[in-house]
Amino acid sequence: MTTTTYVLIPGFWLGAEVWRPVADALRGRGHLVHAVDLPGMGERAHLATPETDLTTHIDDVVDLIERQDLRDVVLVGHSYGALVATGAADRVPDRVAHLVYIDAGPLPHGIAQADFEGPEARAANHDVVMTRGQGWQLPPPDWAALAAEVPGVDDAAVAALVDGSRPQPWLTATQPVALTGAWERLPRTGVLCSFGVEQLRQMAPHAPVFAHMVDGDWTYRELPTWHWPMVSRPAELAEALDSVGR
Repeated sequence: MTTTTYVLIPGFWLGAEVWRPVADALRGRGHLVHAVDLPGMGERAHLATPETDLTTHIDDVVDLIERQDLRDVVLVGHSYGALVATGAADRVPDRVAHLVYIDAGPLPHGIAQADFEGPEARAANHDVVMTRGQGWQLPPPDWAALAAEVPGVDDAAVAALVDGSRPQPWLTATQPVALTGAWERLPRTGVLCSFGVEQLRQMAPHAPVFAHMVDGDWTYRELPTWHWPMVSRPAELAEALDSVGR
């Protein structure tokens, strides 16, 4: 059995705990797994400040990889965590063997996470930050309301998200990613959950933010569910990640 080193980076609002079923399954297969609590999130929520930004999170992942002397890493980013994964891989590409994007992709240099859904969504979130987030945090969404629209998402999945979520420092969303392009030589796998490969290929020519999801050394796996497969289909997600390690 081949032992692979995984670093699992969560998306907005969430910490390492959301990865527990996936991490446990990978460890059960003999792999080394580091699930990340980014500064200000999860059990490190006390570290959140108005200055916590995307660079803070990228620095933290790079520090973990270098401090633990991790090599041949499968670096996994979910949603916003994809931006952190790309930024970290761009800094230490020689330590990363493979990038995995879960229902997400690498945004181009100079783009911020808050730009992904367009100016109207960014403005709406900014209003929430100003009115309900003390001017610097984006509160978690109504998880139950989101889950109600998706078949097959049970109460346990919703509870895991409610328990694990914390307000997201808004600067992590608004700071554009700065990339040198060093990450682009790495192989990449997209695990697509809320959309499929054909839909992605149709969107890419018309949406620059999707361009990096079709250009380069890509493979894809479809795992139909909602945007948080680590709570709705953790066993299947672990299998998909294990196959990348092999």
